[in-house]
Amino acid sequence: MERIGFIGLGAMGKPMARNLLKAGFTVNVLTRTRSKIDDLLAVGALWCDTPKEIAQKSDVVITMLPDTPDVEQVVAGKNGVFDGVHPGMLIIDMSTISPIAVRKLARETETRGCDFLDAPVSGGDIGAQNATLSIMVGGKEAAFNRAMPIFRAMGKTILLIGDSGAGQITKASNQILTSIHIEAVAEALVFAAKAGVDPRKVRQAIMGGSAYSRILESHGQKMIDRNFKPGFRMRLHRKDLDITLDAGKAYGAALPVTGQVRELMTETLNDGQGDMDNSSFILLLEKLSNMQGK
Repeated sequence: MERIGFIGLGAMGKPMARNLLKAGFTVNVLTRTRSKIDDLLAVGALWCDTPKEIAQKSDVVITMLPDTPDVEQVVAGKNGVFDGVHPGMLIIDMSTISPIAVRKLARETETRGCDFLDAPVSGGDIGAQNATLSIMVGGKEAAFNRAMPIFRAMGKTILLIGDSGAGQITKASNQILTSIHIEAVAEALVFAAKAGVDPRKVRQAIMGGSAYSRILESHGQKMIDRNFKPGFRMRLHRKDLDITLDAGKAYGAALPVTGQVRELMTETLNDGQGDMDNSSFILLLEKLSNMQGK
């Protein structure tokens, strides 16, 4: 089996790496704070001190990092993956980053005799824990086929979308839909409450009709329960919309509603909600509607 290097073991990366270990892969790991993955090391993960060392000891390197500059630094920076690369190695970035940056990294990877896949995911921390992630892949078909046993250990819906960058374009499209829908669910529930109608019953009724969605089911329930424990943090979702809007500008795509939701998300960050779940969007709409508490 391929030796895997995994860099970035946060809320998503850690359970993904754990599932690779369960599948029998050798997994070399590196993350910002070693003490946070003592449990992974206890069940067989192997610590490395630098991305360069990860690359030297692995056949496939996976990155799962917060933002574009993080991936660029880890892959192409000093003591980065490129410094330890060997011909035939495969680099898979599963972060959500700029498709423009991805295409540049892919070209640089190919000049070193290696392959690069962009493979962002959807499904949140629950999907990562249960190995049911949706994985959207851009890159060469041969590299995708090689990576399939790895992807199957972490996800359920796995699809090669197209050439390099196609995975990130798909994830950006996903984030457009998700962000607008979360805002819409919050808006509908606040509207019902302000009109004196029980939002719980409103949600229950809508769940049986054509407006049903997983966002209404999951995020709507969190809003009603006032459960804003982070699954996907608001600041990271806003970051994804920044990436999406930048790409939209580069490719000439009009994204007016996405831009509005991004501005509203910025207000939630200004209100201190950056590390709350993105379902906490409802708090801003309650504030704008002069609602107190529930």
